[in-house]
Amino acid sequence: MEWSDFWSPVGLSLKVSLLAGIIAFLISGYIAWLMAGKKFWGKTILETIFMLPMVLPPTVVGFLLLMAFGRRSPVGKLFETLAGLPIVFTWGAAVLSAAVVAFPLAYQSAKAGFASIDRDLLSAGRSMGASEWQVLFYIAVPLAQRSLTTAFVLSFTRALGEFGATLMLAGNIPGRTQTLPTAIYMAVESGDTTTAWAWAAFMILISFLLLALSGRRSEKEE
Repeated sequence: MEWSDFWSPVGLSLKVSLLAGIIAFLISGYIAWLMAGKKFWGKTILETIFMLPMVLPPTVVGFLLLMAFGRRSPVGKLFETLAGLPIVFTWGAAVLSAAVVAFPLAYQSAKAGFASIDRDLLSAGRSMGASEWQVLFYIAVPLAQRSLTTAFVLSFTRALGEFGATLMLAGNIPGRTQTLPTAIYMAVESGDTTTAWAWAAFMILISFLLLALSGRRSEKEE
């Protein structure tokens, strides 16, 4: 195997995981902020839906995404008409799949961070004329920084390891949609365990470093 073939899924996985992690982190963080401290009918049902990608088999998540964004779906047809290309079997589909499966972990961490904030501090900010965005960015985010950092790390690492949903929606096209998990699977299938080990070691190293750095930062803040 040439070096370009080895590093291709590595580079694609890092790009997909970073974008998916950012998307999952931003969306889940904002939704967690909106949900924190609020009670309304159907909240439990809504949060249960948010958690489904974490407990459903990845192939089921991939199938649902394929039905929602495939070329025969209304969204897929509209996107193809506007963009001139389908959503499926592109690296963007890999980002979408990874973001969906990473969302629950990010949401749980962000929700815990915002829930731990003293509501009186938020009320004090509002009473002094701060807008909701100012309360979020200047009060809530700094106070929940530890949980938000964990949310991003978990969303990135979960996106990095996504396999089933990505395979269903993005496929396994070398150089285009082949991420590290699918590349490892194909290497094992073909009997190339040496390359599979190298890719697996890279994933383990990246995930270990990120989790260790996140944990060390939390220890310093205690």
